[in-house]
Amino acid sequence: MLPKGWHRSTLGEIARISSGGTPDRATPEYWGGEVPWVTTGEIQFNTITDTVEKITEVGLKNSSAKLFPPGTLLMAMYGQGKTRGQVAKLGIEAATNQACAAILLQDGHDTDFYFQYLSSQYEAIRELGNAGTQQNLSGGILKTVSVHVPPVSEQRCIAQILATWDQAIAKTEQLLANSQRQKQVLIGSLISDRKAARENQSSWEQSTLCQVATVAVSSVNKKSESGERAVQLCNYTDVYYRDCIDSRIAFMQATASDNEIEKFTLRSGDVIITKDSETAADIAVAARVTETVPNLVCGYHLAMIRPDLNRIDPVFLHSYFNLPRTKDYFASNANGVTRFGLPLGAIQDAPIAFPFIDEQRKIGQIISSAELEVAGLVKDIELLKIQKQALMAQLLTGKRRVHLPQQEFSA
Repeated sequence: MLPKGWHRSTLGEIARISSGGTPDRATPEYWGGEVPWVTTGEIQFNTITDTVEKITEVGLKNSSAKLFPPGTLLMAMYGQGKTRGQVAKLGIEAATNQACAAILLQDGHDTDFYFQYLSSQYEAIRELGNAGTQQNLSGGILKTVSVHVPPVSEQRCIAQILATWDQAIAKTEQLLANSQRQKQVLIGSLISDRKAARENQSSWEQSTLCQVATVAVSSVNKKSESGERAVQLCNYTDVYYRDCIDSRIAFMQATASDNEIEKFTLRSGDVIITKDSETAADIAVAARVTETVPNLVCGYHLAMIRPDLNRIDPVFLHSYFNLPRTKDYFASNANGVTRFGLPLGAIQDAPIAFPFIDEQRKIGQIISSAELEVAGLVKDIELLKIQKQALMAQLLTGKRRVHLPQQEFSA
């Protein structure tokens, strides 16, 4: 039940919903102008102040693209992965492609409030696009989206409160980005092949990965088969989006054969890399297992690398995969056109240089300290987002009211 002064409506009743278009790419004079042109990949719960691509005035006039004013809300109507249903606000005048819905609110409806409101409805809105085989949204679907309409003065106040949380999250994300850059600089200074580092690496042993570690390409898929044993599955996204694998992750439940369990059970110190990807640049993204999790096996599209702990320190090995020269090696050895994959031999034959194990461990301790700082900031961001979500659930439904001066309730 909504509080007094609030009512329910639909997005189509409080806003005009439009979309854009794409000028003919075969016509060069339509592209490279000064008109910002938004694609769905740029809609990421953000304020858009610039775009990757720009079109010309001629391209704008000779296509279904149209200019939208600052303050327009944009929603991705279709796109891969998490894109569909994401929201952004235009901070500039810009055109969009046809996959972006432009939401132009009527007077008396605050842009920032509905940016927060639609962001809070992300999962529910995505589901509206699941009725057909394309799983896309459309202008017609968006018009039916249910919305709450508080008095505009209350809308503004709610939006201001939630904006303070966004600012705190953004500042912490900036700190995280800085810490991650510093960690990469630190790794580069300790184990890179730059001139200054080579002077300290003249005595380092030159080897290949298979001589200092066991490499295994996993065959464990996501299916659950009768006759197999239940396992927790470390899958591609667990590795791609994380530096460390531990018990805090909600792993997928699957099954595996006894032979697969024996070969691919993970333990602390293992390094896992992405073996397959849609781009060569995403090959050999690495994560380190920092905790032995019961019944956890390495999943399909991944390779498990178990270092000889007498010769290679796990932190050192993990850092090796973050070096530009290592990334270049794996990218150049990935096979494919629309999808890329690493053959086992390319992983086993990867060149690696390393000092004595005691020096590796000292290097690992320094890098681990930097990782702890990064992990702490990641945890801070997660906590801030959880707190904001809880507050949104209260404020955007009227369960918690903001305090306004009495005269503003009639605004």
